[in-house]
Amino acid sequence: MENSTEVTQFILLGLTNALELQILFLILFTLIYLISLFGNLGMIMLILLDSQLHTPMYFFLSNLSLVDFGYSSAVTPKVIAGLLVGDNVISYNACAAQMFFFVAFATTESYLLTSMAYDRYAAVCKPLYYTTTMTTSVCACLAVGSYICGFLNASIHTGNTFSLSFCMSNVVHHFFCDLPAVMVLSCSDRYVSELVLVFVVSFNIFFTLLVILISYLFIFFTILKMQSAEGYWKALSTCASHLTAVCIFYGTCIFMYMQPSSSHSMDTDKMSSVFYAMVIPMLNPLVYSLRNKEVKSTFKKVVEEAKLSLGLIL
Repeated sequence: MENSTEVTQFILLGLTNALELQILFLILFTLIYLISLFGNLGMIMLILLDSQLHTPMYFFLSNLSLVDFGYSSAVTPKVIAGLLVGDNVISYNACAAQMFFFVAFATTESYLLTSMAYDRYAAVCKPLYYTTTMTTSVCACLAVGSYICGFLNASIHTGNTFSLSFCMSNVVHHFFCDLPAVMVLSCSDRYVSELVLVFVVSFNIFFTLLVILISYLFIFFTILKMQSAEGYWKALSTCASHLTAVCIFYGTCIFMYMQPSSSHSMDTDKMSSVFYAMVIPMLNPLVYSLRNKEVKSTFKKVVEEAKLSLGLIL
């Protein structure tokens, strides 16, 4: 298998060449990344500090926050650096590493979302058996399995892409080393590689979506039978938040990867990529956790304890 070494680096075109828009994107992306950084890491700290949040739901939320931080950090800092100093060059190995970690964390997120859907199914549909269903070992297996699937998927796609020869253009029509954008630059026959890409992505998307849809089908049937209005709206609110994130995440993934390369419009792909590479990691801690009363209570308690400790020091 020939792996051409003529191309040693790639040039990322970014989102735009207009200086005014570059400044706007720099401010916007920096703000988004800071919110994502503090939101996700802060959520992990809150869950670790408060023993009342040591439940299966918050266990998955903490892992989701870790994954959001991971795949946002795989892309956004390089984009910000490119906008700030105009450094749009990325080495061959750095491009492969960026692709690997982005795909790994993004795939892990899809399986964590699936695990969370199953957790909500157990909590809403089988509340009496919840503690025996979602045991510590079950939660650990679901989380570890999600990471294994993510990194295995990343190994397949990164190896599949960088086993191709790159001996012509090295200009990536994207703001990071995304799979379709890099694969299209190859001077090798891409037919088999594109088939592998579509097949593996199709399996991951449809398998996880199927589990999510089945889980929520049972959840909605259970909600419709509820007599308590408070329980009805609480369960519905939880489902709406999760389904909103699922629709955004899977919608952009399907749009990006479930079409042949000949149908890709790079400008459209780049704008949709902003959502799943930057916006979704920022939204998840807000959608899932900051609207939760338990998390708000823990946050207030931590702030009050910090103020008290600061007062004692001063």
